[in-house]
Amino acid sequence: MTAPRSRLSAEAPHVAMPLGGIGTGNVAICGDGSLRQWQLHNIGNHAGSLPWSFFALRVSRIEPPLDTIRILQAPVPERTHTPLVTDDEAPGWQHDLLAAHRGVDDVSFQATYPFARLRYLDDELPVDVSLEAFTPLVLHEVERSSLPVAMFTFRLENRDDFYLRGTLGAALQNAVGWDGVTPIDGVHGAGYGGNVNRVSRRGGWTSLVLENPSLPTDAPGYGQLVLAADDPWGIALEQWRRPEEFVAFLASHGLADGRSRLDLDPTPGDPAKSAPRTHAGPSAAGSTWNGGLGVRFDLQPGESRTVRMLLAWSFPNRFVNFEQFGPPKPEWGGSRFWLGNRYTTVHGDAAAVARRVEGEWDELRDASLAWPSTLEASTLDAGTVEHLAAQVSLVRSPTCFQTADGRFFGFEGVMGASTVMWSGAFGGSCPLNCTHVWNYEQALAKTFPELERSMRETELDVMQAPEGYIPHRVISPVYLRQLWGEPIGGPEEPALDGMLGTVLKTYREVRAGAGEDWLARYWPKIVRLLAHVESKWVRDERGVLSGIQPSTHDIDLTGINSFMGTLWLAALRAAEELALRAGDDGAAGRYRELFERASRSYDEALFDGEYYVQRLEPGDSPEFQWLEGCLSDQVIGQWWAHELGLGHILPAEHVRSALRAVVRHNLRTGFDGFEHPFRVFADGADSGLLMCTWPRGGRPDVPTRYCDEVWTGIEYQVAAHCFREGLDEEGRRVVSALWARYDGTRRNPFNEIECGDHYARAMAGWSVLDALGGVRYDAPARALELRAPEPGASLPFVAGESFGLVTAFDDEVELSCAGGRLELAALTLQDVRHDFSPPVTLEHGRRLRVARRAEADLTLQGAHD
Repeated sequence: MTAPRSRLSAEAPHVAMPLGGIGTGNVAICGDGSLRQWQLHNIGNHAGSLPWSFFALRVSRIEPPLDTIRILQAPVPERTHTPLVTDDEAPGWQHDLLAAHRGVDDVSFQATYPFARLRYLDDELPVDVSLEAFTPLVLHEVERSSLPVAMFTFRLENRDDFYLRGTLGAALQNAVGWDGVTPIDGVHGAGYGGNVNRVSRRGGWTSLVLENPSLPTDAPGYGQLVLAADDPWGIALEQWRRPEEFVAFLASHGLADGRSRLDLDPTPGDPAKSAPRTHAGPSAAGSTWNGGLGVRFDLQPGESRTVRMLLAWSFPNRFVNFEQFGPPKPEWGGSRFWLGNRYTTVHGDAAAVARRVEGEWDELRDASLAWPSTLEASTLDAGTVEHLAAQVSLVRSPTCFQTADGRFFGFEGVMGASTVMWSGAFGGSCPLNCTHVWNYEQALAKTFPELERSMRETELDVMQAPEGYIPHRVISPVYLRQLWGEPIGGPEEPALDGMLGTVLKTYREVRAGAGEDWLARYWPKIVRLLAHVESKWVRDERGVLSGIQPSTHDIDLTGINSFMGTLWLAALRAAEELALRAGDDGAAGRYRELFERASRSYDEALFDGEYYVQRLEPGDSPEFQWLEGCLSDQVIGQWWAHELGLGHILPAEHVRSALRAVVRHNLRTGFDGFEHPFRVFADGADSGLLMCTWPRGGRPDVPTRYCDEVWTGIEYQVAAHCFREGLDEEGRRVVSALWARYDGTRRNPFNEIECGDHYARAMAGWSVLDALGGVRYDAPARALELRAPEPGASLPFVAGESFGLVTAFDDEVELSCAGGRLELAALTLQDVRHDFSPPVTLEHGRRLRVARRAEADLTLQGAHD
């Protein structure tokens, strides 16, 4: 078992783990114990702050006398002022709160997403206080992974020699009506007025329901919040303005004779009888109310008490509140373009969510533990487990959303300190479904394949132009005119790498089990897309791409280059396989022949004995090119080919030489004195993989844009490719550099940035997990490939809609299923293939053992404890 790393708040001031479901928005639980980055209102706002929303604890003792209150937050540490990140920035009201009311001395934090576990450390408190916080996450189950809820389990243990009593409190501001952006001053904010809070008791729970009945149901801020605790006699301060009122409320409750309320009276009474008076009526214009709950506890020495609390929300009215690319559209007028939210159509209002979670708490927790427990049960080190688990947090960040009609969309990221040059500080960065950035993403495809298929359907049903090309951004709502024949931006013309990626991703979705009907529907569109690419960019019998090639570097590549070239080669191989599965043998043969010609041509033209360079052709401009440079993404198409089981698209020895060169020349240690023409993603003593270098000189006067930057998506792609090629040392060096930068000290492990926070390209990290285990799964063929670990080692795998562990022994390898269902007709361990007729089915608790190095009888075992 791999225990998660534990860090004190001052050691990891940037840690902020988002809590929230797919498309629901988030609030982050931070390394100091606080809640920050409130982004529930259908707009990204990394600085989103909800004043007077916190946890607190009152502890009292009769003899020797003690009565003390703690805010459950450590002192706010000094900011690190790391370039382009703000995860360590605490809002002013938290400083004020801790100045007026004492917090705990420190907080220790550990996490394997989606679970965060905190311990509140204070030598003067006679109780040990810990917290488990999570949002349900069940791989391959969109519905249960889209609950708009944060679940908190506190454990209080009396480590004193005397009886203790006290109250655990939770405070929350009624944010219904807020625009999610405008700063709030105390209880005063834009959109506030008419807010009301009310108490509800049912099923052993006490809830505060926070609403604003004065709002029209189609208002952007319309919605509901619920704060609930699993105590039928929970105490409530329904409506208050200042934190002093809530602190006094906590201090006013307690029993003087050392017995619990349950001991005195088993029937519900009036738990607020002795509480301070709550404010009554709707809030005044421009203001809101805060609300608070308290759960009383009585603990004899050595006793413990568990208290569960939840925060649920529902904000159904998502609108197009982001600036879209392309020329201005005066015909749109002042339309707000309602998109809605899938989660509100499925789960209902916040009260309905709370009722469901209250009734299914243990089931949701057990299901959510399955994946992180699988990672922790492997022999991967703690840092690897933490970062690979965090990959799924990007799927559930404000970068992604699902509209009411079920379509899945993604920005490039969330506006933040790294995107100030774009269109402001709030909302999604660079909308929408950017094909060339999402070319790197693998996490969504492997964890929620139905959502990934939605993106392909949007590309091929909505975005594809009659001529066959696909613009690299979609206009939303999708019934509006798309970016056909218009300048787009980043780059201006439709990105060629994005179009090639559509072919690759379509084949990926077919391998993942999209089905024969789905393939039949989209195969003609892939043929039309490839015909467009070939007619525009293939100019002679060599089969290579040439001319102006718009790319993810936000510029046009020219000449013959292996970045676009290897994507082209991988796309041709993917098209060949798609054609065979679609029954189009003629197309398969033609794509194969073109691939073989192009592969020879690229290798002969570009491999210089160490790595692949770029060759310009007559008339090509050298501006924004890399020429003799060493591009980190120079064999990106081979990474894709390995992901899809397509084999080598260029000579294997040349590919490995190129990867070694990338790590040798581009992995820099130490950035002091390094010139950053654009954005600073690595500085000081950091290590990171530069996008491009010129180890032999010859850097162009105007080099390829972003060459001096460090992108985590590229680092993940290169590292995973190294692992696939057996270059484990090189792969480990790259990811170790990346993860050291994002260890919580100066950057947040749950927020890898580029052009925005929670950047989509970073979801290439899932391919590292697959590459470490050599995982490839073809659902239609029911064929799984694995890289057998060394004896005694265990590695996690996700295959189809199942996941589990592969464990190696001296002569055997065991597959154990931890979730989902896996059908196997063939299992390949490196060069050893096992065929099963009839197919073997693995479900939760079942294990399969096969020979490690030669054919042998299989053993299928049933459920185990």
